[in-house]
Amino acid sequence: MPEQIFHSNVSLSQGNQTYLERPQINRLLEAAIQNPVVVVNAGAGYGKTHAVYSFVRTCSALISWIQLSERDNISERFWENFISGVTLVNPKAASKLAVIAFPETERQFNRYLNVPEVETEREKRYIFVYDDFHLIQNKAVLRFIERSITSPFSNITSILISRIEPPLNLIRLISRGLLGRITQEELRFSQEEMLEYFRIQNITPAPQAVSSIYHDTEGWAFAIHLAGLSLKNAPPGTDYAPQSMRANIFLLIESEIMSAISADLQKFLIKLSLIDQLVPELLQEIADPAKQDALIKEMEQISSFIRFDTYLNAYRIHHLMLEYLNGRQKELPESEKREVYKKAAEWCAKNNQKLDAISYCEKAGDYSQVIAISYTLPLVMPNRTAQMFMEVLNRAPPEIYEQIVYLHVLRIRVYLVLEMFEKAEEVIAFVIKKLEAQPPFPGSNRILASCYNNRGFIGGLTSAYTGDYDYVRYFERARQYYEQNRYEIKPPLSVISLTSYICRPNSGEKGEMERYIQAISKGIPHVSVSMGGCAMGMDDLAWGELAFFKGDLSRAEQMSLRALQKARQNDQYEIENRALFYLMRVNLGRGNNEVIQDLLKQLEAQLETLQYPNRFTYYDIVTGWFYSQTGQPDKLAPWLRNDFEESDLNSMVHGLEILIKAKCHFSEKRYPAALAVLESREEQNSLWSPVLEKIEINALAAVCHYQLRDKAGAFAALETAYRLACPNAFYMPFMELGKDMRALAEAALKDKTTAVPQVWLETIRRNASNYAKKLFLVAETYRSSEQTWNDMDTNVSLSPREKEVLTGLSQGLTREEIAGLSSISVNTVKSIIRSIYNKLGAVNRANAVRIATSLGLV
Repeated sequence: MPEQIFHSNVSLSQGNQTYLERPQINRLLEAAIQNPVVVVNAGAGYGKTHAVYSFVRTCSALISWIQLSERDNISERFWENFISGVTLVNPKAASKLAVIAFPETERQFNRYLNVPEVETEREKRYIFVYDDFHLIQNKAVLRFIERSITSPFSNITSILISRIEPPLNLIRLISRGLLGRITQEELRFSQEEMLEYFRIQNITPAPQAVSSIYHDTEGWAFAIHLAGLSLKNAPPGTDYAPQSMRANIFLLIESEIMSAISADLQKFLIKLSLIDQLVPELLQEIADPAKQDALIKEMEQISSFIRFDTYLNAYRIHHLMLEYLNGRQKELPESEKREVYKKAAEWCAKNNQKLDAISYCEKAGDYSQVIAISYTLPLVMPNRTAQMFMEVLNRAPPEIYEQIVYLHVLRIRVYLVLEMFEKAEEVIAFVIKKLEAQPPFPGSNRILASCYNNRGFIGGLTSAYTGDYDYVRYFERARQYYEQNRYEIKPPLSVISLTSYICRPNSGEKGEMERYIQAISKGIPHVSVSMGGCAMGMDDLAWGELAFFKGDLSRAEQMSLRALQKARQNDQYEIENRALFYLMRVNLGRGNNEVIQDLLKQLEAQLETLQYPNRFTYYDIVTGWFYSQTGQPDKLAPWLRNDFEESDLNSMVHGLEILIKAKCHFSEKRYPAALAVLESREEQNSLWSPVLEKIEINALAAVCHYQLRDKAGAFAALETAYRLACPNAFYMPFMELGKDMRALAEAALKDKTTAVPQVWLETIRRNASNYAKKLFLVAETYRSSEQTWNDMDTNVSLSPREKEVLTGLSQGLTREEIAGLSSISVNTVKSIIRSIYNKLGAVNRANAVRIATSLGLV
């Protein structure tokens, strides 16, 4: 669904442009818009925009005109620009869309689609025009537009105006004959249309010159217009002088357009060429107050090159005119350029176009405002935004850092997001040494507190692999400086950003986890004071995570609930999300579906928290784990089911995302795909692979290999997982694999060649079996028995003895009765029943009988 579907059907006669009606083009467009997508493809100056604009003026449909620019290649800016446009015409719809980030994930895109589903009226027809489409190169933006325009809405047509063939996958539309096209050849003016245009302009060329003019212009709309101007302004009796129109466009603009307007307007137009947002309010800010009305009125007389677009509520300058004006920007003093950029930055910041505001601030040299805008972004901003900040900071003159010391703090923050820790530490050391060696000045304590807090965060992250927990002293110093000059930090800056696991040591040494968490606990009283509640509940969450992996569900629940309470009291949204995640896993292990339902509702409620920027991605991940675990992979967000698509999260949190993706593939019996995802994680920098992640990855890889009948690979991965888990008695990663781990443990017990102790294998087999039974009870409430059977492997092969025992089970016989009838021991019957369960993927007698019946085995 295209973006701006919310415009009123305003009258286009308000504009000041003279349009030549072109019946044959209108007929072509009328036929083309019966398709869902129309491509109008031609070079510069062929009248693409004018032809479409003239046509839509006559349409009874609701029209939305989307003007694209090069800045729309930044997806966040594209979304800001879109929201801003929607706000002008439908504040209610805009407020709904403002809740949604740029739709990169499937869930976000589906939520986006829900807005037009509600706002559009099915009985009305909509036309969406994407002008200057050739300027878009960003793959995410292109993918969004591609999916939008090909969404199946029968009352919507999208028109793409482009100088080149749009880089979209429209094969499906082409193969079905659902793509309309208007080409360069079709847009050429005929000689009769050229004469009609001259007549509208009160131009009467000599009859002998008509064919010469047409030959020279080749039907090119812009060249015809310039030729007409040349004839109109020529002295009476002057003949038309053939010339190469394309080679002299700028000369013609100079001589025929600019010479006819005032010097004030020329200067004003050059100023306008510096910016993209030509809205009336901003133009009035840029114009001399004493000359505002006169300038804008005179500007509107150049209707062939500058027109007011009623769809965008902004003026548009023809791109060739804009190129000419760009060439004259050097005529403006630097002070006047900076003033234009400053006013543009203020307007963009006020209208929530933050990325554009940053760009204009840099051009204006207003780095204080760059810092102010950074305060409105989350503590860990998106990587692409961080990269943009880094480019701005790298281009800043060295003397600016002397004048605005806080720029160093912004650089530190950007380095942290981009995981350039050594660079960050260098800047921190430089700033601390500089400020502590001189007398305090307003804001110096805040800068020092920020530097020490960032140094503490770096220490906390790197302690996972260095084992150095002395970083708490940096948080203490930050608090000292904060208390000398108190200031308030609110979300999103005060919200701690979590990595994939809270307990991050990559060493499995006994006691290392406890030392790691104790350091977190010591730091929280300080960082929470100096950063507005930041990290409150994180230590409780870490203790809960540790207890959960050890299989102590009662303590895991207790600590997760404590973390949840503290997180909610202090607006720590990510801690809240992760606490709900572990509470869900605890209750799934208990088979408590009623509590799980309530937890799912609490997770969904987080989606309404606007200050939580990653809420949609984490919601997809947490619920994705649950759906994979309960055999509902079809409910996962499609981006998690895709082998290649990833979120824009920092790489430190990719571990959990990748594990969920692998679990999804496993639940769909796509074992090679699951292994490929797990191996891709192992190939990444192991610096951010904590031991908990390694255990979960290897345990899952083991059951994948076993399902592929690769016992050697299965046993090797299981041995690796065991070695990592053994020092701290971690059981839960194995138990959560349920019947699959039960089958693998059973095979390992019989093999006798594995290095895993028999006692440990027996414990895992028994606990995984118990977990499988409880998981089955929860899963049964989501999946019918028929769905469960259909998921089973239909090529199950049972031995005669197994069939005999299975028949006994189906008849309701006890193990002792089956043993007596078959003349075998009760222990042998138990062993055979376990084998049957493993082959059928069953968790209990009733489940085994139902599956076997559906497969025709009994």
